Amino acid sequence: MPPVRVEPSARSREIKYAVRDIVLLANQAKERGKELLYLNIGDPLEYDFETPPHLIEAVERAMRNQRNGYSPSSGTAEALEAIRGLAERRGFREVQEVFVTSGGSEAIELALAALVDPGDNVLVPCPGYPLYTAVLPKLSAEARPYFLDEERDWQPDLADLEAKIDHRTRGLVLINPNNPTGAVYTREVLLEILELARRYRLVVFADEIYDLLVYGKERKHVSIATLCDDVVVVTFNGLSKSYLAPGWRIGWGIISGDRVAAAEYAEAVLKFTRARLCASHPMQAAIRPALEGDQSHLEKVRNKLYWRRNLTVQMLNSIDGIHCVLPQAAFYAFPTIELGIDDEAFVHRLIMTSGVVVVPGSGFGQRPGSHHFRVVFLPEEHILQRAFERLAEVAATFRG
Repeated sequence: MPPVRVEPSARSREIKYAVRDIVLLANQAKERGKELLYLNIGDPLEYDFETPPHLIEAVERAMRNQRNGYSPSSGTAEALEAIRGLAERRGFREVQEVFVTSGGSEAIELALAALVDPGDNVLVPCPGYPLYTAVLPKLSAEARPYFLDEERDWQPDLADLEAKIDHRTRGLVLINPNNPTGAVYTREVLLEILELARRYRLVVFADEIYDLLVYGKERKHVSIATLCDDVVVVTFNGLSKSYLAPGWRIGWGIISGDRVAAAEYAEAVLKFTRARLCASHPMQAAIRPALEGDQSHLEKVRNKLYWRRNLTVQMLNSIDGIHCVLPQAAFYAFPTIELGIDDEAFVHRLIMTSGVVVVPGSGFGQRPGSHHFRVVFLPEEHILQRAFERLAEVAATFRG
């Protein structure tokens, strides 16, 4: 008897994750003998960065002290206290609840699941991290993009944002600092966004995982939760980026703002934390030493990235047909392609002919008619230089 075909769900057809999907193409290039230069994955530990030793020691102690069973669903008391303390030191207004999750990604998914019903929509930045456009369809909700303005250093286009709001809009996502552009939003823009959130009664989801990776004095990062006590804000962060421990999968969410408006919603989030048991118990032991202990690694990380960013922008802007806005934080650049070719075709040729692996801008969203690609500038300078020299050669083939 022939096997019965198992048809996947309709929602699964909409799920794409360009950052990982591009690896399939890279593997094809590798099989053809190409030396690959990876500028596609935002994992510092793939390059010359190391997890701070005092965090590793804290996790090891926790394991040896048998903190290997389940933890409380929302997180250990020590971890919650450390996160709440950090929020208070930074000036978050009216912290209501804190919860620890398996990476920032789980915090985002739980917070969205506690808010939206089928048919609702949430405004997401375009370009922006593709997790949001993957999670919302799973919840039978719409990820509704609003544009960032490349001409204004990738600040949110507030007129476009407001135009996208309707009676089914429940919240808006801010990725600040932004992935993939490296933009840091100004205080003035954040205040205007809060005014829209008040007017339309929206929850603000503030993804701030790169908040400590801001360069120099070009622009100071401001947490939107420090600017209001009358809007519900959910701030996401974790150990992955600034504390160089992405594989530990430890993140958290902080619900702050209007106490009355947040009460039922916060309880709904906590219901979801209880339903999935807990985040990794021993790994939570790293949260307090990360947030309250030695921070000296951060200066070294920022210094490395500062010079690599400068090299990246300088070399990209020296290529005819490529233009790159200066990133102010994180470790990404999002250059535009002006070569009469779409981004997917450009990236395909780049990978298959040169072995330089980047991600097409369509994987993050972009204005219709524009074409970009995302570069990760975590590799050492000599690798970046080789990669951009190869990229220049490929760009020249389109101009010819």
